[in-house]
Amino acid sequence: MIEAAIILAAYAIDLLIGDPRAIPHPVVGMGYAIRKLEQPMRHIARWRGFQKLTGSAGSSDTESANRALKVVGIGYPIVLVGGSFALVWLVLELLGRIHPWLAYAVEAWLISTTIATKGLADAGMEIYRLLKQGDLPKARYSLSMIVGRDTESLNEGEITRGAVETVAENIVDAILSPLFFALIGGAPLAMAYRAANTLDSMVGYKNDKYLHLGWASARFDDLANWIPARLSALFIASASFVLRLPFRRPLRTVSRFARLHPSPNSGFPESAVAGALGIQLGGLNYYKGVASDRARMGEPLQPLEAEHIRWTVRLMYVSSALFALFVAMLATQLHRII
Repeated sequence: MIEAAIILAAYAIDLLIGDPRAIPHPVVGMGYAIRKLEQPMRHIARWRGFQKLTGSAGSSDTESANRALKVVGIGYPIVLVGGSFALVWLVLELLGRIHPWLAYAVEAWLISTTIATKGLADAGMEIYRLLKQGDLPKARYSLSMIVGRDTESLNEGEITRGAVETVAENIVDAILSPLFFALIGGAPLAMAYRAANTLDSMVGYKNDKYLHLGWASARFDDLANWIPARLSALFIASASFVLRLPFRRPLRTVSRFARLHPSPNSGFPESAVAGALGIQLGGLNYYKGVASDRARMGEPLQPLEAEHIRWTVRLMYVSSALFALFVAMLATQLHRII
């Protein structure tokens, strides 16, 4: 019962207060550590002795450097993910010796910092309100704060698509996955997941700078989200039923389109939302002027408009609440069995 109460309390804390700026957020510390580690890791990768150790010294200079970066890049998830788990476990262990309820309270707060239901909804609804006011420049700017694509010349439909895709994708990254890992290992594992996700967002890019150094971080994040992403399709379909939207169509859309997404996981929540709303996601994006044409997901039964952002936020709220209840019930059953 305690585990279930902690998870539900964490979800409620995030819904009510989100991430107040006055309270230091663990992700800020993770970001600082990631930045500080980068140069020492690159220095190690350039060391000829390390390249010999990894068996890359006999290759060309470029191949040698890339292989060394890949090997040293494994250190990112080991240090950040493992370190986050160990630190949180130690803090809770020490607090538990003072008083168990103190540890329970801190654990609920720590789990809440790994969830971003309120923050995600606020970001989406800000773009929705600006579009309804007809303020495209401000809507483009608000979208640029949560996506990596170029937003300077987007129309209402493209702004809407960017917002819907981001909210849909983050149903997994920002809510379901942290709750899933909180079920398995409490705050230590939820925080370890947040470290993995933060790593992916900072060094998991397929560009010249991070393609090799960040490959382990990107793969680790893909692995961590594999199960929650697939569960998201079921819970978005369930949320569609609650909201009186077509609840069979999300699953049909997922079966047809999810695998077309360049990410092994993001296609599941995005195609499920597209199916629920009868819209088409994906298409042509620009990143620093470079075109990237992504596979289309869903049938364009209606044109994209601002109202679809509001419906996506509703789907996010309902699907995440259903998942939180499911996780809490599962935690209770597991406690009884164990």
